[in-house]
Amino acid sequence: MQHNWHDTRRCSARCLILILGTPLYKGNWLETIEKAKHEASIYQKYELDSILLENMHDIPYVQHQHLGPETVACMARISQEVRSALTSRSKIPLGVQILACGNRQALAVAKACQLDYIRAEGFVFGHVADEGYTDACAGEILRYRQQIDASDILIFTDLKKKHSSHAITQDVSLLETAKAAEFFLTDGIVITGNSTGDAAKPQDFKDLINKVKVPLLVGSGVTKDNIDNYSKFINAAIIGSHFKKQGLWSNDLCEKTIEEFMSKVRHIRKW
Repeated sequence: MQHNWHDTRRCSARCLILILGTPLYKGNWLETIEKAKHEASIYQKYELDSILLENMHDIPYVQHQHLGPETVACMARISQEVRSALTSRSKIPLGVQILACGNRQALAVAKACQLDYIRAEGFVFGHVADEGYTDACAGEILRYRQQIDASDILIFTDLKKKHSSHAITQDVSLLETAKAAEFFLTDGIVITGNSTGDAAKPQDFKDLINKVKVPLLVGSGVTKDNIDNYSKFINAAIIGSHFKKQGLWSNDLCEKTIEEFMSKVRHIRKW
C-alpha cells in the first residue's frame, strides 16, 4: 500500500538498531529485537505517522559492497518483528535504511517484510562520505526495484548528505541536485544539516518549494522548538536525536519529549 506523502505534514521517528558482528555489538541480539519493538510501541502510543528502522549503531559503517548477509538478515528479522507487533493495532507505515548506502539491501528487506519505503543515500551525483566515496545509484536501484517487483515501495533520497564532503559537486546547486533527483524518479527528497542532530537550513526548503513536485522531507535536527521553521515548506520530518534523552541519538527514548513534540505538531496541523 502506497501512502500519500503530499497530503499532510507527517512525522517519521527513527528506530536505531545495533546489528550483530559490528564493533559495538555486545552479544545481546534478542535484547536488540525487544528494544526495537519497545521503541516502536512508544512511537505508536504517541501517534507518530511512521517509523523508520535504521542500523545507526553499527559504527563505523562500511560501504554497501562490504555489508555482510548478517546485516540483511538481522534487519529483516527486526523489521518483521516490529511489523508483526504493530499489525493488529495499526497500519502505521514502516520504512528501513541500511547504512552505509545499502539501498539494494534495504529494498530487499522492505519487499520481504512488506514495508512501505526506504531511505536511500547517493541517489544522484557523487560525494565523499566518512566511510569513503559514494557514487550515484538511481539507475541501479530503480532497476532493482523493478526486478524484485517492489514498485509499491517508495524511495526517499538524501541530497547533499550529512557527514559528507560535497566539494566535487560544489558547482551543482541544491536546486539543480533536487531537479536531477526528480528527473531520475525519486519519490521524495530528504534535506539534512551537516551531521546527525544538526538542523537543516530552512532556506534550503524555501529554495526548493514550488520548484520540484516531489515531497520534501527534513531529515535532521528537528525539535519542538524549531519545527515551525519548516512546517510551511515540508511534507514530512524525520526525527531521531530529539526524541532521545539529552537529545543524544544513542540514548534511550524520552517519552516526555515525544509527547511535547507531537502536541506541537497537532497544533501546527490546525493552521
